[in-house]
Amino acid sequence: MKIALAGNPNSGKTTLFNRLTGKSESVGNWSGVTVSVKQADLKKKYQPMDRAIQIVDLPGAYSISPFTSEEAITRDFILDDAPDVIINLVDGANVSRSLYFTTQLLELGIPVVVALNKSDILAKRGDKLDLAALSKELNCPVVPIAAALEEGLAELIAVAVKLIDQESRQVTPQFLKDDVVDEGLTRQRVVTEILKKCQVKKNVASTITLTDKVDRIVAHKWLGLPIFFGIMWAIFSFSIEGLGGYLSGYLNDTVFGEIVPNAANGFFEALGVSPILQALIVEGAIGGVGAVIGFLPLIMVLFFCLSLLEDSGYMARVAIVMDRFFKKIGLSGKSIIPMIVGSGCAIPGVMATRTIEDINEKRMTTILTPFVPCGAKLPIIALFAAVFFPTSTWVGPSMYILAIIMILLGGLILKKIFVWENSSHFIMELPEYKIPSFKNAIIQMFDKAKAFIYKATTIILVCNTFVWFASSYSWGLKPVEDQSLSILASLGTVIAPILIPLGFIGWQLAAAAVTGFIAKENVVATFAVLLAVASEDALHMPGGVITEFFTPVTALAYLVFNLFTPPCFAAIGAMNSEMGSKKWLFKGLAFQFGVGYTLAMLVTQVGSLLVYGTPAIGFIPAIAISISLVLVLVVIIRRADFKRAQLGVEM
Repeated sequence: MKIALAGNPNSGKTTLFNRLTGKSESVGNWSGVTVSVKQADLKKKYQPMDRAIQIVDLPGAYSISPFTSEEAITRDFILDDAPDVIINLVDGANVSRSLYFTTQLLELGIPVVVALNKSDILAKRGDKLDLAALSKELNCPVVPIAAALEEGLAELIAVAVKLIDQESRQVTPQFLKDDVVDEGLTRQRVVTEILKKCQVKKNVASTITLTDKVDRIVAHKWLGLPIFFGIMWAIFSFSIEGLGGYLSGYLNDTVFGEIVPNAANGFFEALGVSPILQALIVEGAIGGVGAVIGFLPLIMVLFFCLSLLEDSGYMARVAIVMDRFFKKIGLSGKSIIPMIVGSGCAIPGVMATRTIEDINEKRMTTILTPFVPCGAKLPIIALFAAVFFPTSTWVGPSMYILAIIMILLGGLILKKIFVWENSSHFIMELPEYKIPSFKNAIIQMFDKAKAFIYKATTIILVCNTFVWFASSYSWGLKPVEDQSLSILASLGTVIAPILIPLGFIGWQLAAAAVTGFIAKENVVATFAVLLAVASEDALHMPGGVITEFFTPVTALAYLVFNLFTPPCFAAIGAMNSEMGSKKWLFKGLAFQFGVGYTLAMLVTQVGSLLVYGTPAIGFIPAIAISISLVLVLVVIIRRADFKRAQLGVEM
């Protein structure tokens, strides 16, 4: 048996899906969070004894006639896969808008159960809805639920199962006559007539609610952006410098710095394990993976706070605030949604661009979304902030502010180079503010932690094992005491010259940057493995062993380089899927690498002149590269201007 969950965006479908199945799919107060069909088995406590039931979460839709890609996915699934029953989520906060879609679903001839979600909000408003009368008008069952509170779900499933088991199913209603000229207008009138018979509203449209008053401040065209920066600054300060930083420090210093390595060494020595194998496990596997997992509390605290922020309804306001800025570069507020999703992981962030209809806007958003620091980049930020800027709180938040600046500048350049004209319009319904669910935030936090640990114990573990082996052995497979004679050193030496204009000297820096393309956390893990033999100091300690490779300025540049060059391989695969073109994929990767390289070079060379009064290493090559980049960019833009003039495209 297959039950489909269908309803408007922000009606609570994914929350209901998670409660019914025990899954932890992303939940957000905006459309576009669910961009594909998600399926899972119903929890045992809701499962009837005699059958297996599968729950399907469909993307949000306002109409069965698709306008967006999400609506097309929903329409195609309902018509082609024909679920046994549809649970139609109706938003209790906006029943009138939701019932438009309901009337269309009922006309398809598939059994429908209306789940009146957020019925608690309806009650708080003082509005009254006669559910028996509504059920009679729609000719289908209506069940009040509160998905976030997990109330009414058992009754909802029982009604859905009963509806399927009935020998005589629902009579398919016909709300419109065959000779209707304007279907949309007529259908809305039908909905209005239905509600006149069933609903008594206490609030009037002219009433100024608390949500309206708050929005006048947080969604203000001038105050909105500084408020957003202030909120993010507070969250990252608390996560990196506060509770998250404290717990991460304990894990790095005590657990993975002393307890685990000492216990492992004692255990292997007692067993008489080969010193080579012992070193591989302790220094390679435990040392590298431990350096990454040590930052797990920081990531958990951060995502807990971000989940609360999303669940409150605030992030939808951020999309509105950013829309006016994004329009200047050929994007719209739709593009902020993949970028917010990408702050957790670049892969679902890139995948969320499929909700953007305009192909040019979609490509641009796909290229720019990985600029937002994701969870995998947080250990890099935390490491360099702790070692080189231990008393400063600006490093973490400033990387996100810099990301927004680079997205805006990058968008301008892309628009100028590729002669893109934005034809997309952004319309978004703002949800009411609500007290966020701590339960949902905890679920999301542990889900992110689970994914982080899985990645650390698979991809990063394998990569660290290779790094340890390649840094400990020569090409003749003989152990080396000097790492500069190792396999990894020879590979890093080939790449190292490219990084000289950035002020990065040493094959170790090149090796760490390259492993970062496999998984960004590998940058930290690689340093942990390479520098473990050079010093017993903890990698993340202020003034520790890593400072022999960097000054504070070049450390900041190295941080920027790893944040703004192309993302990990998995995210690149997602980019390839969404771009739908190898040509555009390589253009996007070249642009990302150019931005990261140029930005790091500017930080090193300009920062060294301002802070130390002398140019950094590689100053002359940096000048030559800068001049070449400017000349190439001028030529490309002139060609684009010529093409623009031919096409008559206005900028």
